[in-house]
Amino acid sequence: MSKNGLKFMDSDMHVIEPIDLWQRYIDPEYRERAPVGLARYQQDLCIEVNGEQIPRDVHDDLFEEKAGPLEVYQDPISSGWDPASQLRAMDIENMDTALMYPSRGLFAVATDKLDPSFAAAIARAYNDWMYDFCNPCPHRMKGVGMVFPTDVGEAVKEAERCATQLGFKGIFLRPNLYLGRNWHDPYYDSLWQTAQSLDLAVGFHEGSHVPMPEAGSQFEGDYWLFHTCCHSMEMMLATVSIIGGGVLERFPALRIAFLEANCSWVPWLMWRMDDHFEFSGKMEAPALSMMPGDYFKRQCFVSVEPEESPAAMVQDYGLEDTVVLSTDYPHPDSKFPHALDMFLQLPLTDSMRRKTMWDNCSRLYGMP
Repeated sequence: MSKNGLKFMDSDMHVIEPIDLWQRYIDPEYRERAPVGLARYQQDLCIEVNGEQIPRDVHDDLFEEKAGPLEVYQDPISSGWDPASQLRAMDIENMDTALMYPSRGLFAVATDKLDPSFAAAIARAYNDWMYDFCNPCPHRMKGVGMVFPTDVGEAVKEAERCATQLGFKGIFLRPNLYLGRNWHDPYYDSLWQTAQSLDLAVGFHEGSHVPMPEAGSQFEGDYWLFHTCCHSMEMMLATVSIIGGGVLERFPALRIAFLEANCSWVPWLMWRMDDHFEFSGKMEAPALSMMPGDYFKRQCFVSVEPEESPAAMVQDYGLEDTVVLSTDYPHPDSKFPHALDMFLQLPLTDSMRRKTMWDNCSRLYGMP
C-alpha cells in the first residue's frame, strides 16, 4: 500500500479501549478496584481510577459536541472499535503499518498515587489486551506498551516483558513528573538501560486535565488556553531534562520520541539550549560531550501534525531525520480520513516527505 508512491507508517495511532478492559484482563485480586472506562457519549475517553475521574470533566461538553456528529467514525463505533475497524481505518488513510497508542490507557497512568503492585497490574492488563488487539494482523498493527514509572523496578520488569514476550516495539510514558522526579534523575537509569538494551523506543505522550502537574494548568477552566500549552510545552520540559540532564549521554543508543505535540518548536528549543550550553551549560554539565542539538539529531524524534505548516522550517535546521507523522486517529481533533492528504500538501521536500512517512518512523521503532 502506498500514497503517491510513498509508504506510510503512523507513529502514533490510537485505539479506544473497551470500558471493561481491566475488569476482563487484570489480575483477579485487583478486579474489584480495577479502572473502568466511562461511556457517556460516543467518543468518551475518560476513565475512573481509584475512585477519581481522569481527565477531569471541564471539557466534556466540548468533546461531546465534537464527537457526536462525526459520521466518519460510525463504522468503528458500530464495530466497538475492534481490530477489524482499526485495519479498515488504516486502509482508508493508505497506512501500511501503525504503532498503537492508548486513549483511556493514557489516563490510567496519569496518577502517581497508586500502590506499586496495583499500578503494575494495571499495566500488565493493558499490555495483555493490546497484544490480543494487534494479534489479528501483527505485521501491520504494532503494540506500544504501558509502564508505570512510579516504581522503576516494576517498570523495568514490564518493559522486558513487552519486548521479549509480547513483541512490542516501544513503551510509552507521560511527560509529567511522577513524585516530583525529573526524567534525568538517576532513579530512572535502569529503565533507560532496559529500553536501550532491548531496542525499545520510548514514546512520551501527553493528555490534558489530569491530577498531575501540567504546563498550562494555570488556565484551568479555559480548555483552549490549557490545551494550547500542555502538549507542546510539557514536551519541551521533558526534552530539556532528557538532553540537558545527560540521559542521552549516558545511553547513546536510546531512542526517544515526543509525540502529538507538534514539531515546529524543536528548531527554536535546540537553538536556545545550544546557546545556553555555550553560556553556562559547559560549566554546569561537564559530562555532556556534544551540543544539545546534536543529541536531538542523534537520538530523538518528534511528530508533525498533518496541517502543521510551520514544520517547513525543520528542513532549514537539519532536523528532517527526526520527524515522524501521526494521524491521531480516532480522537476528536484528528484529521482522519484526510490526514495523509493534508500532510502531502505541506511545503516539504520530497526527501522529507519520504523520511517523515516511513524512514524515520522505521528507525524510531527499530523496524526494517
